[in-house]
Amino acid sequence: MPKITHRKKRLSSFKLIVLGFAGVIVLGALILMLPFSSTAGVVTPFHEALFTSTSAVCVTGLVVQDTGSYWSAFGQTVILLLIQIGGLGVVTVAAFFAMLSGRKISLMQRSTLQDAISAPKVGGIVRLTRFIVRGTFLIELIGMIVMLPTFCGNYGIKGIWMAAFHSVSAFCNAGFDILGTAENKYPSLTGYIGNPAINITIMLLIIVGGIGFLTWDDIYTNKWHFKKYLMQSKVILVTTAILIIAPAVFFFFCDFTGLPLDKRILASLFQSVTPRTAGFNTTDLPAMTGSSKAIMILLMLVGGSPGSTAGGMKTTTLAVLILSAFSVCRKKDDAEVCGRRIDGSAVKNAAAVAVMYFLLFFVGGIVISTAEGLPLSTCLYETASAVGTVGLTLGITPQLGVLSQLILIVLMYLGRVGGLTLIYAAVSNKNHSGAKLPLEKITVG
Repeated sequence: MPKITHRKKRLSSFKLIVLGFAGVIVLGALILMLPFSSTAGVVTPFHEALFTSTSAVCVTGLVVQDTGSYWSAFGQTVILLLIQIGGLGVVTVAAFFAMLSGRKISLMQRSTLQDAISAPKVGGIVRLTRFIVRGTFLIELIGMIVMLPTFCGNYGIKGIWMAAFHSVSAFCNAGFDILGTAENKYPSLTGYIGNPAINITIMLLIIVGGIGFLTWDDIYTNKWHFKKYLMQSKVILVTTAILIIAPAVFFFFCDFTGLPLDKRILASLFQSVTPRTAGFNTTDLPAMTGSSKAIMILLMLVGGSPGSTAGGMKTTTLAVLILSAFSVCRKKDDAEVCGRRIDGSAVKNAAAVAVMYFLLFFVGGIVISTAEGLPLSTCLYETASAVGTVGLTLGITPQLGVLSQLILIVLMYLGRVGGLTLIYAAVSNKNHSGAKLPLEKITVG
């Protein structure tokens, strides 16, 4: 009689990433529900705790309760831990603790790590993980030290916690702040609009966290020799610079005209950096022009770079689509940049991710607008902020109903785990035939 063997089914690395984020979110929500998580000592409704936990793990920054006045010191600590885990990635944090305990990282775990941080190969993944975690804590510590004099001058000994919280929140592109009080809720960094130390430090933390861990490694390895950088690093750095400078110039001439020159420059730069995808603000966002809000929506959807603490459809996705369009205009078969040819599969992936993000953003905005009876433009701003894991708001999020909050929760989650991760998690275990259907041409454009 033949021996029957049962093969143990293993979850794919993409499914592990998706489920890992979901597990941490639910655990965080249950902890935040506890009475000692809030300053009033009351049980927080599950949907509000879930919203806050999702926003923290997905490093978004949208909130339904003011972080500074509603949550206790314990609750704020839980939120900060969730932000740190979400910024580094659940898989990266789990692998780092496994390394600390002396456990050997298996090939399967290395493969999952590779997918989690968008590394090009499995080789050297353990060294890269150590580099990422150590670099993260070092940068956050430097940011905290730079902001200490300002916060300690304003809050005394409590300024240490303020500096630490905002440094981690900025580096992880989370946008959470604890500056709110019962009398002044949801202030973000509006009180520091003219403070260079806070503005410049927060901006640098956002940018460094958002360019991606692989870009760090490239810069660390090749220093200032830009020509030696990988093509991806070059594309990320150039695209990031353009997406910061161009909107800042626009904001300078179209907004903040009533501010002194130094504050106007800082405000323009800050509002250009923060949609990518940090969620802090130093000015009154509803007072900005309609054109500026539209630009911010586009910046929020683009987000940061692959393998970073930021969300969004990513700078490389935008760059690949633009380069592909240029190649079509020049009647070339492949998109080209920096003396290299971009693989056709990358163009297809970029198109799939862009379509997914735009659909989520637009459909979510329409549903919330219909359910709440609010202007579509305002709702689209919130859904772009959610799916781009940004956290900027025109002030409507705390007043939304449960259905609309659930929609934003879903958008934040989908925006953080990543478009391709979700697509691959859904199809990774399905068998695909190598057969091709008959070809027929279709006219586009």
